[in-house]
Amino acid sequence: MGWYANNLDKLGELLDEMPNMSVGIGAIIAELGRQPRSAKRFFIKYQDRILFGKDSWKPEEFPMYFRVLETDDEYFPYYKKYHAFWAMYGLDLPDEVLRKVYYKNALNLIPGIDKSLFGE
Repeated sequence: MGWYANNLDKLGELLDEMPNMSVGIGAIIAELGRQPRSAKRFFIKYQDRILFGKDSWKPEEFPMYFRVLETDDEYFPYYKKYHAFWAMYGLDLPDEVLRKVYYKNALNLIPGIDKSLFGE
């Protein structure tokens, strides 16, 4: 997210200035989970330009991402003991926004992907 996951207003300004810019959420779920209302508004507004991603292949970490993005859970601990020292909250994103973030936006950005692999 361009090192602006802690400043979604600034990131929104950049996205508004650069209409061909997209952002990924790898390694910043802790920043999103501590500002759930702002993050939800951001995801809804820029839903066509946000991509799900991770900075490493650790499937055991995916449930934390899913919990933050998909649920309305409140005040739960971050999964790492050395990164975020605050509680997290779910964004409770709408299903269509989740589909775009998880795969549809990537299908639109990367030519040649077989959309049938995703039920498209």
